[in-house]
Amino acid sequence: MLTSELLESARGLSDNIVSLRRAIHAEPELGLQTPKTMAKVREALADLPLTWREGGSTTGQVATLEGTKPGRTVLLRGDMDALPMDEKTNLEFASTIPGRMHACGHDTHTAMLAGAARLLAGKRDEIEGTVQFMFQPGEEGHHGARFMLDDGLIDPLPDAAFALHIMPNAPFGVIGGRPGPLLAAADQFTITVRGDGGHASMPHDCSDPIPAAAAIVSAIQAMVTRRFNALDAVVVTVAQIHAGTTFNVIADDAVMSGTIRTLSPKHREMASKLIAETAAETAKAYGVEATCEIEQGFPVTICDPRAVELGKQVSIDVGGEAGWRDLPAPIMGAEDFSYLLEKVPGAMFFLGVAAEGEDWHHCCAVHSPRMMVDENALPNGTAVLAGCALKFLAEGFNE
Repeated sequence: MLTSELLESARGLSDNIVSLRRAIHAEPELGLQTPKTMAKVREALADLPLTWREGGSTTGQVATLEGTKPGRTVLLRGDMDALPMDEKTNLEFASTIPGRMHACGHDTHTAMLAGAARLLAGKRDEIEGTVQFMFQPGEEGHHGARFMLDDGLIDPLPDAAFALHIMPNAPFGVIGGRPGPLLAAADQFTITVRGDGGHASMPHDCSDPIPAAAAIVSAIQAMVTRRFNALDAVVVTVAQIHAGTTFNVIADDAVMSGTIRTLSPKHREMASKLIAETAAETAKAYGVEATCEIEQGFPVTICDPRAVELGKQVSIDVGGEAGWRDLPAPIMGAEDFSYLLEKVPGAMFFLGVAAEGEDWHHCCAVHSPRMMVDENALPNGTAVLAGCALKFLAEGFNE
């Protein structure tokens, strides 16, 4: 069952996969509400023996394929939302909506998942158990997976869950993964430095928040390098600073914001605490005050070693020994598939979609307005998703 034949079957669905991907790509939607994208998926899969569930918080839906005999349940997930940015690819199917682009590959994730649904529906007579296909909006910071869990769309929980994410600057058709932390937790901070403004020619009569804000930026970077073990990575980036209105006025306030990326719950809690303390104490040294607000984002994406080993074997079965790559270290990006993996053993893998034969090191990464995808790699992703489902249903995890 799990041989290169699975890839050939997926390649036979290539036209369907690419057509759906391009239709979604041309009409991107943002956030938790992606009704047009969901409608395209439903239309593409209308002839399959699937039952559908939808909730009230998002337009996401879960399709269920029941095998001919009872057994385990496995979930496959694809996200659907785009990014608020202009596209600069000049593709004939480029975004038709200014300020929106599928620059993170969610159009391909959805299309590959739909392909896996069709491939598995064709093997329904061989399936013992249940496959759930989770079509999820709101991954780009909107907590779509958490909302779908809260809506009860994945109740009862499956026995395992798998997802793919494309990587445009990775080798064509190669699947990559690792056990343990794969992606970071992503939290957001806002520091407000409050001073007492006045005329820029008379700073001695003011309490200037800007020097304090500049010192806080440096102090945070020193704090990261001196308070955290470098082997359990922490990244804190101050991405915005806003203060003042013109050249000759000292502002009352300076506001800065940024992101905290951590790979363990311990460091996640510690980083938030230390940033607030560092900001307050540094500001005090400059005669001003600073407060810090933390907005929690996605948790750490932690992959179950058994699920990673299963995905590795499937990837090798499908694509040969060169079809798999062990990732040497976590990536400090974040993913809301982490909400599923907090509750269900599973794994996320990366699929290289750089053009075949191209030097992938120089390809644009995700979130670039010029990001490109070699669509010939998408059947590889469909085959691996379907293969993970089939292998888990047939064998479970090796303990």
